[in-house]
Amino acid sequence: MKLLLVEDDADLARWVMNLMQVEQFAIDWAQNGECAETLLGLQCYDAVLLDLRLPGMGGKELLARLRRKRDNVPVLMLTANGSTDDKVDCFSAGADDYVVKPFDARELMARIKALIRRQVAGDRGQSTECGNLRYLFDSREFVLQDERLPLRRREHAILEALILKQGKTVSKATLMDKIFTLDEEPSADAIDIYIHRLRKHLATSSAKIMTLRGLGYILREEEPREAFSSGGIG
Repeated sequence: MKLLLVEDDADLARWVMNLMQVEQFAIDWAQNGECAETLLGLQCYDAVLLDLRLPGMGGKELLARLRRKRDNVPVLMLTANGSTDDKVDCFSAGADDYVVKPFDARELMARIKALIRRQVAGDRGQSTECGNLRYLFDSREFVLQDERLPLRRREHAILEALILKQGKTVSKATLMDKIFTLDEEPSADAIDIYIHRLRKHLATSSAKIMTLRGLGYILREEEPREAFSSGGIG
């Protein structure tokens, strides 16, 4: 999954970005509201971490513009003041949640995961399955045959995108957008490599990644093969 951090404090931004990368999120950073508005018009993010007070366009104004465009991306406001007025400002502008600076890493991560869980899980409960592959919404872990599936960040991001769109085709361009940040060079060939690795991870699974040439990839449960009749040909 991919996040956008909008924060003018460079030290705080680097700390948050390192934390998100450890948790297998791809993350872009905008230092002001104007830059963030441009990125939000070009990229698709799963959540936005938005500082309330920014130079130039403030966080509240940026959020209001987003909501006027009917962009419902989950937004977690970062505020230096836990006053009731600040909280009301956040929610009245259309925020989904807020956290007060200085914040604990565990609280920040828990709030981000809760935001995304509400967005992607809907009424699907605590997990979703494709065959014997299970994805846990709370921890964002994949479990195969009761064992956690060890995946690198980009492998995880691709499989996450596929299982959340299970049964539907996901284009290579969409996968590239999910796994590469603005500081990285997108590579279509790299997607093929990650898909190859994922197929190895899923070798014993009934969940299979199928290639639809010219369209993209689709995750679906492999249909069991029909048992052959043991009788001879009469």
